[in-house]
Amino acid sequence: MARSLVIKVTAGEDSPERCNQAFTVAAAALASGVPVSLWLTGESAWFALPGRAKEFTLPHAAQLGDLLDAVLAGGRVTLCTQCAARRGITVDDLIEGIRIAGAPTFVEEVLGEGVQALVY
Repeated sequence: MARSLVIKVTAGEDSPERCNQAFTVAAAALASGVPVSLWLTGESAWFALPGRAKEFTLPHAAQLGDLLDAVLAGGRVTLCTQCAARRGITVDDLIEGIRIAGAPTFVEEVLGEGVQALVY
């Protein structure tokens, strides 16, 4: 069985380098043929909303909106249930293709055979 990657990003504009690194690793893994599931938690929850990733900038880094588009095109993106609720984000607010799920789904994913989990 091929290995897959589950990446949980907990940072947003509060820690831009850590945030961008998570998206960069997710997109690079997908480009290398690795299945990827990207979880948006904490302040990264805002990037589940249309236009928010495009507003994020970090010098000498790939554009976050482009990285998110790449992950959406080839992987799975999930917004944490509690993080969404704390920010008043509903399923109707999300970019098409992003789902909302909670800890039980995250645990199920990371405990799968051949899964590597990373947290940023």
